Amino acid sequence: MAAKNLVIVESPAKAKTIERYLGRNYKVVASLGHIRDLPKSQMGVDIEHDYQPKYISIRGKGDVIKNLKKNAKKAEHIYLAADPDREGEAIAWHVSHVLGLDPADKNRVVFNEITKDTVKNAFKEPRSIDMNLVDAQQARRILDRLVGYSISPLLWKKVKKGLSAGRVQSVALKLIIDREKEIKAFKPEEYWTIDSQFKKGRSKFKASFYGLNGRKKALPNNDAVQDVLKRIDRKGNFDITKIVPRERKRYPAAPFTTSSMQQEANRKLNFHTRKTMMVAQQLYEGINLGGRQGTVGLITYMRTDSTRISTIAKHEASDFIHENYGADYAAVKARKTKNPEGAQDAHEAIRPSSVARTPKSLKDVLDKDQYKLYNLIWSRFVASQMTPAILDTLTVTIEQNDVTFRANGSKMKFAGFTKLYVSSRDKEDSAKDNLLPDLEVGDQVQLAQTDPAQHFTQPPARYSEANLVKALEENGVGRPSTYAPTIDTIQRRYYVKLNAKRFEPTELGEIVDKIIEEFFPDIVNIDFTADLEGELDEIEIGKQNWVKVVDGFYKPFEKEVEHAEVGIEKIQIKDEPAGFNCDVCGAPMVIKMGRYGKFYACSRFPDCRNTKPIVKEIGVECPKCHEGQVVERKSKRKRLFYGCSRYPDCDFVSWDKPVGRDCPVCGHFLVEKKVKGGKQVICPNEDYQEDIQK
Repeated sequence: MAAKNLVIVESPAKAKTIERYLGRNYKVVASLGHIRDLPKSQMGVDIEHDYQPKYISIRGKGDVIKNLKKNAKKAEHIYLAADPDREGEAIAWHVSHVLGLDPADKNRVVFNEITKDTVKNAFKEPRSIDMNLVDAQQARRILDRLVGYSISPLLWKKVKKGLSAGRVQSVALKLIIDREKEIKAFKPEEYWTIDSQFKKGRSKFKASFYGLNGRKKALPNNDAVQDVLKRIDRKGNFDITKIVPRERKRYPAAPFTTSSMQQEANRKLNFHTRKTMMVAQQLYEGINLGGRQGTVGLITYMRTDSTRISTIAKHEASDFIHENYGADYAAVKARKTKNPEGAQDAHEAIRPSSVARTPKSLKDVLDKDQYKLYNLIWSRFVASQMTPAILDTLTVTIEQNDVTFRANGSKMKFAGFTKLYVSSRDKEDSAKDNLLPDLEVGDQVQLAQTDPAQHFTQPPARYSEANLVKALEENGVGRPSTYAPTIDTIQRRYYVKLNAKRFEPTELGEIVDKIIEEFFPDIVNIDFTADLEGELDEIEIGKQNWVKVVDGFYKPFEKEVEHAEVGIEKIQIKDEPAGFNCDVCGAPMVIKMGRYGKFYACSRFPDCRNTKPIVKEIGVECPKCHEGQVVERKSKRKRLFYGCSRYPDCDFVSWDKPVGRDCPVCGHFLVEKKVKGGKQVICPNEDYQEDIQK
């Protein structure tokens, strides 16, 4: 007998989980994401008639649509259960159009977590499709299409084929390039410190120079340092003149939003933003736990900008903390967290669907990446409901001959939430802790060691993925769902590259940014882009009309496009001579700019299509064939490894860098390995190792 009710979701994994909860009267099928979109071959927006989009069925989705229609004919009731956000609402609307459903009918079902009770309750209260959400998504899609399909052809014509521009990606690129300009313009300034070690009896502790005659003093050069050191009687005693004790509380971080999860997963787990979202999607849609539990959604919806937590979840967390850590660790009153400015607050923060499912209990059913991310989400949520850590801090003033040193120390009095979870920021704070011996005003201590050191102010660091996501969020550019694809796009276009986990702009990226900044200033204006995001949010709540928002953007933008058509001069990216000839036809080889960076190519292209990758030699002979050179290569996952320049004739590979010497014990080649505190030269056979090189 056919099921009376048809439920349509986006993914097969989600369909499988929900069907199990609803029982045999429900059939759950997947649309596999969007089934209609703007055509790729043309703009697809009727500018003359209120920017009406010309949607078509997505190529390759014919069988999916056919299957949806077939199942819809047999069903008495059809429910649209796509994700609970703008994108999900738009998918539900497109499906309703294809199936001939009335958007006003109450057939839309939403839930923030895929658990049995939540899903069943959601089906008790279906609603009609929220056209404000649909319009907000349509407005974003149309704006992005107008920008992309207007600027990209210009870049193709004036620079090179395969380039693109977009609202959010152009701002992300500008942030990276502006940071690079800051670094290049930075002028370091010299300053000195005098870090010292004092002792009281057998106990030693650290203190740093503070000032002279009771006033703070900077040390701009070595002369100022020598002036301080001349005043000190190294053999004499120093007096403890002041001790200021304080009790400091370190509060737990709020549960994850999409942005904070991406940042922390990048810092702690070394996950790229795309990987973080992919694994989070798997945890949300459901994991097969085996036995009676079956497939269960382990976390709440992973696209959110809110730190809000439901009352039920708070009570569950409190009970868990009382039972496993004791009453002292459970927050009596949950700490109020402030959502980021402009947050939509449509969903809860990201949290486990059940706090009782500890990471340890799921370790055998989750793969390595799922376990790491679930452990991070679970720990962060539970810790957010715990009491603060309490530290006893001391500021100790040490004086002799009007020279003042200060020692700052802290000691953990009560672990609080740190018993479970320490964020990357907390870790940095903990590293600064300095344990002090028992000291009292009037005590005398001795100078054990002074260490004057010259420093130079450092330029701002390049953006990591985590810091770029944070910058986009703080500037109000993009939304939780856009960060991962934005970062992915600027890398795929080779506008930026990751070097030591930090973004560097490429020559191509700088060319594109310069054109857009000159001819389309609003596109890279952070305030303008943030204001536009705000208008999209207002469409979502019914305060703005989407056609007016799009029109307000497009009218001035259209004039900029016309001006750019005439104003942009054709840029010739010249091929650099490679310095050697093609081994196929003998013509000179050149260095070309490709989608994934620079490479060697024959100057007679397309008549000769010989190409070679550009590799970096490390100055070490291949330890296997003794003919080729060891060169740096990258795996498909962009991980650095070392191989022979004669590949495929020689198949030597090593994850660790060979140093060009053999082990004195077994004769195997030695490699350089990164360890805590520096680098170490070791034998892979563990027969030999040398001291750490800092």
